[in-house]
Amino acid sequence: MTEQTFRILSLIDVIGIPVYVLLFIWRLEFSARYAWIIFPLWIVASFLLHRDTPKTLGWRADNLWPATKWALAALAIMAALLIITGVALGQPRHIPPNLRSPARFWSYFAFCLLQQVALNSLLTNRLLSLLRRDWVAALTAGTIFAACHWPNPVLVPLTFIGGIVLAWLFARHRNILPLVMVQAILGSIAWWSFPVAWHHDLRVGPGFYTHWK
Repeated sequence: MTEQTFRILSLIDVIGIPVYVLLFIWRLEFSARYAWIIFPLWIVASFLLHRDTPKTLGWRADNLWPATKWALAALAIMAALLIITGVALGQPRHIPPNLRSPARFWSYFAFCLLQQVALNSLLTNRLLSLLRRDWVAALTAGTIFAACHWPNPVLVPLTFIGGIVLAWLFARHRNILPLVMVQAILGSIAWWSFPVAWHHDLRVGPGFYTHWK
């Protein structure tokens, strides 16, 4: 395939995946029981068409330590800000549920792994091929990531900032493994940092409105 064909396919991914995610969250989840199957099929097809490798997808161990150092620095800063926010809001002094229960944490970890594959292995990769500049690709990825968490007033700004940081780290180091852990820990702390009445157990889409009903 020509470079122009790859760019067209990348554009289809960048537009199509977020649109389908929003369509699934707001409608298909309730009207089409097996619509979720499109996600893994789309992702696998995209990886095959673009001839991706474990290295380009960020599924690698050769640069794990340099990538982890940067990820830990980002984690320390963002976790500190979330903890300060929680203290300022008078949140109860207890460990977030996901961090108290290993089973719940690893279940959430698996969910974050899926999100990082979609956000960085797929979306940020395609944006980098289209936009060429790391910061522009990261900003765009963060914007799309935040839009997929609408209308949650806590998650939209947090995923905008977090999405930009994680996409930028991926663009610099091409490794999603430490980023998954960062997202899992930050998501757990974020649940505690803000009142549940604000974030409705981190629900998005229609679930945000029906959580209390």
